[in-house]
Amino acid sequence: MKVLELTSEMSDLLGKGVVLPIMEQFYTIQGEGFHTGKAAYFIRIGGCDVGCHWCDVKESWDASKHPLIKVSSVVHDATAQPSSTVVITGGEPLMFNLTHLTKSLSDRNIQVHVETSGAHSFSGQFDWVCLSPKKTAPPKNEYYSKANELKMIIHNRHDFEWANTHASKVSEDCVLYLQPEWSKRNEMMPLIVDYVMKNPRWNVSLQSHKYMNIP
Repeated sequence: MKVLELTSEMSDLLGKGVVLPIMEQFYTIQGEGFHTGKAAYFIRIGGCDVGCHWCDVKESWDASKHPLIKVSSVVHDATAQPSSTVVITGGEPLMFNLTHLTKSLSDRNIQVHVETSGAHSFSGQFDWVCLSPKKTAPPKNEYYSKANELKMIIHNRHDFEWANTHASKVSEDCVLYLQPEWSKRNEMMPLIVDYVMKNPRWNVSLQSHKYMNIP
């Protein structure tokens, strides 16, 4: 990921989270995990240094390609939507300071969710934390106690053991999901189904938005 080349003033605003590199914002149906099927406004923040080879949003990686937008503008757009749920995603959104954004949304009675690998220091206040660890950049320990949902992407047979390693670190209240990596879904889904039936603490997550042909 390229480093944003900024003036000292803009760098200060970015550090405070007053502006953020926004790749896109859109209103849709949550397609994955615990909140599947619910209407939500998505805020996709540009920038990611985790580098999953199977990532389906690689255009988000380079933060310098996405405009720095004032959080006040983002919040205005989010509160104009019918749903009172906002999902902050990326990229890796917690590369940046999310305190200002999440407080501004929460102050307007918005339920704030985040989808993160946990690779960077935690910031912000959230109603729901979806932790999705990646092998290239493991989560910081602080995330395990904060996670409401653990979503593990299954790309090969070895990923089940890896998933259980992370499941052993989250709280008992954390909801566990196994989700097939999209390009391997036909191969991995029978294995996931069998695994969940034998280990019912786990649940199956699908990228249902792709089946519905929505963002």
